[in-house]
Amino acid sequence: MMRHNRALAALAIAGALVSFSATSTSAQTLTIGVRAGPESIDPHFTATGTHAEALKHVFDTLTWSGDGLEIEPRLAESWKATNDTTWEFKLRRGVKFHDGSDFTAEDVKFSIERIPMVAGPNPTTIYVRRVQSIKIVDPHTIQILTDGPAPNLPNDFIRLFIVSHKAAAGLTKDTANEAFNNGKAAIGTGPYKFVSWTPKDQLILDRFDGYWGGKEPWARHVRKEIPNDAARVAQLKAGQIDLITRVPATDVATLKRDPKLTVVTVDTVYIFNMELDMRDKAPQVSAKDGSPLAKNPMQDPKVREAIDLAIDRKALAEIAMEGLGKAQNQLVTPSIFGYSKKVPELKYDPAAARKLLAEAGYPNGFKVTFSFTSDRLPGDRQVGTSVAQMLAAVGIDAQANAQPAAVFFPARSRAEFSMSMSGWGTLTGEAHYTLSSVAHSNDPAKKFGAFNVLGYVNPKMDKLIQDAAVEMDEAKRRSFLEQANELVHVDRPRLPLVAVGSAWAMQKGKVTIKPRVDEDTLAMNIKPGQ
Repeated sequence: MMRHNRALAALAIAGALVSFSATSTSAQTLTIGVRAGPESIDPHFTATGTHAEALKHVFDTLTWSGDGLEIEPRLAESWKATNDTTWEFKLRRGVKFHDGSDFTAEDVKFSIERIPMVAGPNPTTIYVRRVQSIKIVDPHTIQILTDGPAPNLPNDFIRLFIVSHKAAAGLTKDTANEAFNNGKAAIGTGPYKFVSWTPKDQLILDRFDGYWGGKEPWARHVRKEIPNDAARVAQLKAGQIDLITRVPATDVATLKRDPKLTVVTVDTVYIFNMELDMRDKAPQVSAKDGSPLAKNPMQDPKVREAIDLAIDRKALAEIAMEGLGKAQNQLVTPSIFGYSKKVPELKYDPAAARKLLAEAGYPNGFKVTFSFTSDRLPGDRQVGTSVAQMLAAVGIDAQANAQPAAVFFPARSRAEFSMSMSGWGTLTGEAHYTLSSVAHSNDPAKKFGAFNVLGYVNPKMDKLIQDAAVEMDEAKRRSFLEQANELVHVDRPRLPLVAVGSAWAMQKGKVTIKPRVDEDTLAMNIKPGQ
């Protein structure tokens, strides 16, 4: 049984923010330049990290991921498992929505039930997949009945955004985005109120003085979407914005020398990983001359191992990411619950890779389109391009296909790629979040494997993940997850590459930031400088 309550700590932090506000009358507007912004103002539309990052200002979640990904109270003050299939959440009292209405258990129930009906291209259903039914005990107590033991439910709820059941009533998948984007349904309980949003341009928010956690120091928060790295840096240096996210590695050293600026860096939980097509027919694979192959070469374990050995992860971290990355051997970073110490450091051995390709019947390699994001995480374009070059060195003609995230993710969900790379962060702090999404077979009935779209199936892997999903004993659950990570290393359906380091640059003396390992850049973590 678990119980968490840090309300006093939250109030202490809130009090500190109020104090900052009182002494910082000249710093009323915070303007930051972000690489990417929301895809809608409906928080349930997509699970993309930059979408959630922006909307955390407007909509609170039931639980909260702390700066180090530790789970904390939010709209739920405490929670406990009353039996193996029931979690009870005690809700915070006195919370108001931006329109002045009261937050109650009805809003939680409504928010959970609407997610499957409105989720868009990158489904948020993974956060409520264990919920079977919801019982309102009283206006501030709610019980969640799960489809079996669900030890991770409070962790999943760090992305359970709560919307007003009154403001969003009657909206469908076809009408929800418009109602949220024009502000009619954009009524949350967060520290900032929605003002306006211009897609691919800027999001404007105003402080909500009735916020339960205390008044923020910034009267207005403007998030300017500037996907071009050079333009983001230029606007910061010109003094047009207060802080920028995801500083290009090439600019970190230069900006550190600028006496008007401050640069802060952190190692994040995001890992670039490659997904390999395991289906019988791979649509983007052919012989070097473009003719069809008799079978998909990546179904052969030797070919997958060859691809793994062809990648120099240290070079990716030190050169492609210019020191802002770390070589990784698993889909989760070492701080994540379920990381296995038994998985060895991954080798770089191009000669062995060429030998394995020849043994598998591809002495001259083959051709494959290699798709990756170009504007989502720091270094994605550079890492993707470098990987393509490394594969070419062992005979695999990997044609680099860099795409904006807005194009990449819908195409990836449609299983159009045969080899792709993107970043994935274990945002809940436990490996089950990642493994159940990308390593379990795609099984809508069991609600696992939603992001495994290229045909990887291993019954042993499925059992480990399913056992971890219902195991309430922490030591046993850890063992299941460690074994699953070890099996990923053996089967290689996905290849971990490098963890993403991130950097923020800001106007010295005007703002200070407490960086988060999930890269979220939140106004709540940014204070006026002294």
